[in-house]
Amino acid sequence: MFAITEEQISRFGLTWGLALLIGFMLFIIWDLARKSGAGRLGTFILFFVLAFGMLGFLAKRVIKWVMGL
Repeated sequence: MFAITEEQISRFGLTWGLALLIGFMLFIIWDLARKSGAGRLGTFILFFVLAFGMLGFLAKRVIKWVMGL
């Protein structure tokens, strides 16, 4: 009926949906730092620690893209 396959839906959800989720999580981290009055160092530590997992996921995607896998 529709010309969209399951693979296309999954790829769209993984790229755009995950990008929106990561952006929202970064906003939550920023809002947490602002409301708690963390200062510059505290904000840096919050972003470094809480966003480290997201950075690893993105690095994995970049490495796979560079290697052509």
